[in-house]
Amino acid sequence: MSALPRKATQVEKADAPRRFVFLLLDKFTMMSFAGALEPLRVANRASGEALYSWALAGEGGLEVRCSNGAAFKLDMGLDEIEREDVLLVCGGLDIQRSTTKNVLNWLRREARRGVVIGGICTGSYTMAKAGLLDGKKATIHWENQDSFLEEFENVKLTRSIFVMDGNRWSTAGGTSPIDLMLKVVATDHGENLANTVADQLIYSSIRTDQDTQRLSIPTRIGVRHPKLSQVIQMMENAIEDPMSPADLAEDVGMSTRQLERLFRRYLNRSPKRYYMELRLQKARNLLMQTDMSVINVALACGFASPSHFSKCYRSHYNTTPYRERGTQGMPSPGIGVRLSI
Repeated sequence: MSALPRKATQVEKADAPRRFVFLLLDKFTMMSFAGALEPLRVANRASGEALYSWALAGEGGLEVRCSNGAAFKLDMGLDEIEREDVLLVCGGLDIQRSTTKNVLNWLRREARRGVVIGGICTGSYTMAKAGLLDGKKATIHWENQDSFLEEFENVKLTRSIFVMDGNRWSTAGGTSPIDLMLKVVATDHGENLANTVADQLIYSSIRTDQDTQRLSIPTRIGVRHPKLSQVIQMMENAIEDPMSPADLAEDVGMSTRQLERLFRRYLNRSPKRYYMELRLQKARNLLMQTDMSVINVALACGFASPSHFSKCYRSHYNTTPYRERGTQGMPSPGIGVRLSI
C-alpha cells in the first residue's frame, strides 16, 4: 500500500504511543491475533503518527507457535509491564493446557496493578481461570460457551462478539477482535480515524458489542421457515431438559405429524433425531473442553443414564464418551460440525 494522504484522518500527536502487550499462548489463533494487531498498525499509518505500539509476550520469552503451526519470536517473557499498557491474552486450541500456573500468576499480578486485560478468542477462559472475570460481563467463542458456563458460574457470559466491562475486555475470536480494536481507535482518536482504518482493511460493516456471534438459524440451516426456526431455537434452549415432539409442535401451533413432515422435508431427519444430534454436539464439547465426569455430561445433555448416553454417543460418533476424552482428532460428520478457528 502507498502512503495515505495526511488530511481528515490526522490526529494530534500523542505524548507516547499506547502500548498493547499480546500474551501469545501455545496454539493461539492467528486470525484473531492479526485482527487485534493490524488495526493498530493501520491506525498509525493512516494518522501519520505513532499512536500505538505493541510487544509479543509468552511463557519462556523465546518463541511460540499458533494453531496453524507458524512460529512467532517473542519480545519478552512474563515480565512486569507498565500500568498504562493493555494486556491481551490470545488463546486458541487446547486452552486448558496452555493456561499454566505461571501464566495465571502473572495475570493476577498485573491485574492487581490495575492493568487493562482482555481475552482474544479463548483467552477469556484463561482470564476466567485467573478469577479476573468474576462478576464481569464477558464473551468467548460460541464453540466454547457450553463448557465455559459449566465451569465459571460467576461470570456473566454473553453471546456478543466483544465485551468491554471496565478494565476487562473479551472477544469471541474470528474477526471480532477487529471490531473491538476499531472501538478502541474510535474512543482514543475519533470515529473518522476508525472508519479510515476499517476502509483500509476492506471491513465494510463495523459491528458493535450489541451484535451476536452466530449466524441466524435460517442462515445456518439454509432454510427460511419461521416455524422450523422457532422449533430449533426451542431445542437449543432446552438441551438439559429436552422437550417432547408433541410439546414442541403444540408451542408453534401445529400437530406432531405436521412437525415430522416439516423436518423431513427441509432437514431430511425426524425432529427427534435432529434434537438428539444437538444434544450429542453439546456433550462432545463438554467432554473435550471440560473435566466434567461422563455422568455429569450425560445429565447436562438430557440423558437419564450413562448407559443410554454411551449407546447414543457411539451410534453417532463411532466411539464411546470415555474414549473421546483421549482423542485429538477432528469431529466426526454430523449436523453443524464445529471447527475451532
